[in-house]
Order: sequence, then C-alpha cells, then structure tokens
Amino acid sequence: MEEISLREHQPEDIDFSRYDVVLHLAAIVHQSKKINENDYFRINRDLCLNVAENAKKSGVKQFVFLSTCKVYGDFFPGSKIRNEDSSCCPDDGYGKSKYEAEIGLKRIEDTNFKVSIIRTPLVYGEGVKANMLSIISLVDTFPILPLGKINNKRNFTCVENLVGFIDRIIELRASGIFIAMDEVAISTTELVKYLSTSLGKKVILFKLPSVIVRLGTFFIPRIFERLYNSLEFDNSRTKMKLNYRPPFSTEEGLKRMVLSYKKSKS
Repeated sequence: MEEISLREHQPEDIDFSRYDVVLHLAAIVHQSKKINENDYFRINRDLCLNVAENAKKSGVKQFVFLSTCKVYGDFFPGSKIRNEDSSCCPDDGYGKSKYEAEIGLKRIEDTNFKVSIIRTPLVYGEGVKANMLSIISLVDTFPILPLGKINNKRNFTCVENLVGFIDRIIELRASGIFIAMDEVAISTTELVKYLSTSLGKKVILFKLPSVIVRLGTFFIPRIFERLYNSLEFDNSRTKMKLNYRPPFSTEEGLKRMVLSYKKSKS
C-alpha cells in the first residue's frame, strides 16, 4: 500500500499505472461556516472525479470511494430507516458534493473499471474530532448530564470496522454501493453510559421535560436533533453481498477510542 497526498500532487501527475486499486479518502468533511460551499464541490466532487478519470486511463481496476450517509439527508421522508437503494436527498454542501461525486463515478464505471462506493454514518476511533470528541469531553467533565432516557436510535462506525469493510470490498473486487457501520444502533443515553464506563466516570443522567426538548429543537435544532432524533440505517444487503460482519461491537469500539483519548491527555 502507498499513500499519496493530493495536497502535494496533482492527479494528472500521479503514475497510477503502478496500482490495481485506488482508495480515495481526500475530502472536506466537517461542516464549517468558514468554508464556502463551492469548496465542498471543488474537493469532494471535482478532485475525486479527476483522480478517478486519471486512474481509469492508467488501467486501475478498482476505485473505492469513501462517501457518507449524509447523502441521504438529515430528514427522511417516509420510513426513517435507509438502505443501500434508498433515495438520496442531501441537504448541505457536504452531502450534496459527495452525492454528485457518486453520480459522476457511476458514469465512468465499466467492466474494466469497477467503482465501489462506501457510505458511513459518523466514524469514530483513535484521534476522533468534532461531535464525538465534544461528547467525550462533556462526559469527562460534568458529573450530571440531562441525557437520560433518550429512546432514539443512531448508527455509528468504528474505524476498525470500516477498515474491515474496505479490506473485504477490495478482496472481492466488489462494486456498487455499500453501507459500512457497526452492527447495532444505540441511543444517545446508551452512548453516554458506554463513554462514562470507559472513562471510569460516575455520571448521573436525568431526563429533560418534553417541553424543554421541543424548545431546544426549535431554537438550536442542530444540537438537539443530533441528541434526540434517530438516524438509523439498514446495511443487511452490504453484509450479505460481502459475506462479512464487523468484528467490533460499538461498546468495544468506544472503549478503544476512549483509551486513546485518555492516553492523549496523560
């Protein structure tokens, strides 16, 4: 395996003829008000397609693209559980740019150039940042939290499980759309309990009155929707096609993540 930085190299300057498989990870991932929406499309769509086209011209057999479950959008019409064939309605620059990259990749796929698209919910693991790091810090800092008895369901992806899915897709030269995630969806309350146990913290959880939750969802929806709403997926087709089940449970994956978090603080 060889890692190539697209910060340092232009796709047309890379000798792809040496490779059978390209795994494309370059992206602007976490949303920020400082990032112009055009930059999402420039990096997440245009750069990806440029890499893929040059790889195809050079004889690469398989192109593996790490996409995101954000292509479905945050608010699902009809059934709340999405699968590999569900319609996509992305509602932000990140999701839209990734989805348009998927569409472009499918257009250039042929029998000699297989495209594998991997969609993931939130990925966590060693060195995690953004939302998951914020929750860890919250649990690590406050002994009392208003996150009790939340009955939502959200899927997550342990980075070790993601690597396993990628390895299996490359091993089988499998093409198509795949959802890589942990086996079972968990609630926000379960997530906090797993984190507190792994951190060795005793945290008291209490339930917010429903009127407070409704007000919070209205005034600061970005936070309350992630804490209280469900975001659940069904990847049974992925597991059947690959004949693969992820080796780590979410509880085990969170323990490994917290261990690296504690080491980084020491």
